[in-house]
Amino acid sequence: MLKSTILTIIVCSLPAAVLCVRCYQCASSQNLKEDTCGAYKKFDTDSHIAVECNSDESHMPGSFCMKRTHQGPKGFIWDGRWRQVIRRCASVAETGVTGVCNWGVYDNGVYWEDCYCSSDECNGTSGITSSLLPVISLIICILIYFS
Repeated sequence: MLKSTILTIIVCSLPAAVLCVRCYQCASSQNLKEDTCGAYKKFDTDSHIAVECNSDESHMPGSFCMKRTHQGPKGFIWDGRWRQVIRRCASVAETGVTGVCNWGVYDNGVYWEDCYCSSDECNGTSGITSSLLPVISLIICILIYFS
């Protein structure tokens, strides 16, 4: 039993310890004259370099990527723009899972959407895709635990 428990802990901790995800980081508020973060047009991955989330270059250390979008209601300009986008590393998803998008509306009418993903450079797309590695790791952990 002890051997099985130790093996389960080792296998479950491997993906987090071995992998270092690379994410794009930018914010629409960094450049108000140009759309460099993809708020209105397609995000240009060629003009941005993804950073390793556990490096000094990362504004926020983390183990996965996120893309946050804020959209002001019609007739309301928020921070000089209709839409804001932030791309960065993240350490804790509010739902505890990646590969999903959460959304809602603040009291002031601003729509928000937070998308989380766990594969390299995944926050550079309009749709968020999840890496299969965490899913496979979870299945292996469950099989080992119950065997």
